[in-house]
Amino acid sequence: MTGSAQLVTVHLLQLPVPLAGRSRQWFEELTREFSLISAGAAGDAADGHEGHHVPRRLMAMVDALTARFAAVNDEPRERLEDAIDRGLLVLPDHVMQLPVEAAEATRALGAMLDEADRYCRQGRQLLTLATPDDLLAYRHWYLGQIADQLEGAAPVAWPDARAALGGDLAGDPAGDLR
Repeated sequence: MTGSAQLVTVHLLQLPVPLAGRSRQWFEELTREFSLISAGAAGDAADGHEGHHVPRRLMAMVDALTARFAAVNDEPRERLEDAIDRGLLVLPDHVMQLPVEAAEATRALGAMLDEADRYCRQGRQLLTLATPDDLLAYRHWYLGQIADQLEGAAPVAWPDARAALGGDLAGDPAGDLR
């Protein structure tokens, strides 16, 4: 990312910290497993087996996005990790400064993660399962808020988004604060 990129302030209102922690843990498990699959996929591709294109594409995207946007994520990532470590339930206003061009990348990442879920549901020698419903709703809200706000929309707090979904994610009326 260049230093001249226009930054936009993104507000993730009423961010559910325990859910964010579980989401991060699930993503780390998924990328760890997809890394292993991708490492073994080079030999599979040489043998004419193309069953691991989704893990390879996700890992390539994660690597590219990390290289491109890592610097702008340091402070918000540290703030969220501190909130998780302290056992907070909610961050009232998790603020991030992101470049406008991150909107398109955020939407692409969301679509790729949805594709990864479909791959996981196929169950081909995977330990990681598709994203649980509560984490899926959180991911769609989180990534959607980033992209939408970078494109000029007003923030929508997690409880309001959850209420719009019916208020009951994966059978947990407390809003998945496990």
